[in-house]
Amino acid sequence: MTKYEELVQEAYDEGVETIEYGFESDRIKGLYGDNLIALSKGLQSNAEKTSIVAEELGHYYTTVGNIIDQKDISNRKQEHRARVWAYDKVVGLQGLIDAFEAGCRSRQEVAEKLEITEQLLTDALAYYKAKYGQYVRCRQYTIIFEPAIGIIKKF
Repeated sequence: MTKYEELVQEAYDEGVETIEYGFESDRIKGLYGDNLIALSKGLQSNAEKTSIVAEELGHYYTTVGNIIDQKDISNRKQEHRARVWAYDKVVGLQGLIDAFEAGCRSRQEVAEKLEITEQLLTDALAYYKAKYGQYVRCRQYTIIFEPAIGIIKKF
């Protein structure tokens, strides 16, 4: 089962339906509301679908009310919280370690292994760098966020 299919199944198990929808604007990739995730019919790859479903499922778990007006600071905070949920769900420190152990060395390879877009990976890495600093230790691994992503395994 692909990561996209796993997320759609998780949504289904939570009572959230996932559909493809023809939005009028190309800027809208997905929306969540009333136990429904609507994905743009224009999404080209499973990586795009996985990335968008993860964020919209993050809204299901973390968001209350209509947060479309991003000028409101509380709405921006809820948007951030949903994105962080998505980062932890589809990337996470363990996901980075798993990609390293699978031989992935570039962002493109890591994103492909995690079945997400490079943009979501880049955003997740920026978040983790802001949260942990230049590096973080996770069991016998050190994950380095700057100047470039790297992982060192301690023997």
